[in-house]
Amino acid sequence: MASDAFFPFPDSVEEAAKFGIAAIIHPGGSVRDEEVTRKANELKMPMVVTGVRGFKH
Repeated sequence: MASDAFFPFPDSVEEAAKFGIAAIIHPGGSVRDEEVTRKANELKMPMVVTGVRGFKH
């Protein structure tokens, strides 16, 4: 799954896993990035944090 926004809460990762999402790529930047990454690791779901947003507004 790709997102142009950060994931603010770990429950987003849990929901993605329920729907069979195998990996996540997103820019990061949430104060809860560590919690979200921890949840992805717990679920054995690869997560790439790019540090860059693709969409500028």
